[in-house]
Amino acid sequence: MKKLFTAVICLFVFQSYQAWSQPNYQDTTLAEQNLGQSYLQSYKSNVPAPVMAQLQQNAFENSLFKIRLDSIQKDVPLDYNEFVQSFINNYTSPGRRAEMGRIMGLSKYYFPIYEKAFRDAGIPEEIKYLSIVESALNPNAVSRVGAAGPWQFMSSTAKTYGLNMNNYVDERRDPIQASYAAAAYLKDSYQEFGDWLLAIASYNCGKSTVERAMQEANAVDFWSVRQYLPAETRGYVPAFIATMYVLKYHNQHGIIPQACNIAMNTDTVMVNKFVSISSIARVLNINPNDLALLNPAYTQRIINGTTKAPRRMIIPQLGKEKYGVLYSALTGDALTTNQQPVYANVPEQKSTPEATAEKSNIHTVKRGETLTGIADKYGIDVEDLRIWNNIRGNRAASGQKLKITAPGMAAGKTTKGEKQLVVLNSNAVADGGN
Repeated sequence: MKKLFTAVICLFVFQSYQAWSQPNYQDTTLAEQNLGQSYLQSYKSNVPAPVMAQLQQNAFENSLFKIRLDSIQKDVPLDYNEFVQSFINNYTSPGRRAEMGRIMGLSKYYFPIYEKAFRDAGIPEEIKYLSIVESALNPNAVSRVGAAGPWQFMSSTAKTYGLNMNNYVDERRDPIQASYAAAAYLKDSYQEFGDWLLAIASYNCGKSTVERAMQEANAVDFWSVRQYLPAETRGYVPAFIATMYVLKYHNQHGIIPQACNIAMNTDTVMVNKFVSISSIARVLNINPNDLALLNPAYTQRIINGTTKAPRRMIIPQLGKEKYGVLYSALTGDALTTNQQPVYANVPEQKSTPEATAEKSNIHTVKRGETLTGIADKYGIDVEDLRIWNNIRGNRAASGQKLKITAPGMAAGKTTKGEKQLVVLNSNAVADGGN
């Protein structure tokens, strides 16, 4: 009789909770989630463990959060569980809503950059949300261990994937180049693990750490491997899933996207001399901090261009009258900074003008670089790059030497032999991106 009574009580609890957990397609707030947790907790001491486990499983399977995540899932699995829920609770709490709204504003500028890099690399565009977990879309972010940029590259990994760092430039901070490097890393990881969540986990703790965890767990999926990963990585993937959820369903949680404080419409200018960002800002009559925000890779706020290696500068889209002013300034000496590149003291070697021109026209492909990324670096069209080098597709072999100008045309020169200091490529950033 006692066993029958217990069974009846368990059945009643199960049916009651099942009815409670059915989604009603209204806003699911933090208070509602806490109510559900309290409901479960009140019965936990009286309900047998198997029934309790079933109740919890039933709650997750019928959760409105799961239904929402399922509706936005594309190539990357967006699993829902208590780990994901804890990050959703954090990000949608009253104290975090303004921060998430600010990040949504920044995403209008950065997400189109990420999407292009990921499309070119052939990886899922939704992984763009990972940059929020990494840096909150701050190109100047630096971690306690020295990782830098919007994609938080360590210097050793950055060099492996073609990013350069010197006294003037840290390409880890360049949203364009760093995005191509991140896409290459993630693609390599996916090809190794065959699972996007494991590839994402490896971005946090490294491929070798994931490999060891897979061996210990004797499993090939993230949730089975999770307990064998470092503590930070265990929360890394749930944080990614929660971030994507919050930006997609911000309206349901009282999060208001803020305006983007970065110029949405920009042009690309190629500069072949050393010029300070503040000098260019003065000529253009814009705030130097706004110009620096568009060019975060220049750590000393100096564009270190040379004739052999012109550097890319992003500027807000200008009126036609200002293009002439900028061109005159860049072709003269008024903006040239006193700081010059430091060259190693090597024996002087004789070279012909033809040999010098030919060398300046060549780019040696580094591991992880794509044709699109190389084209962006030099401000040229990727189709031209393919034609000049007889290449199909978007990949070139590591170590391959590529021509970066048309045959017979020196770098930084037009066909008439005039200096080509300014190359304008309009880039109107879409309002969306989420």
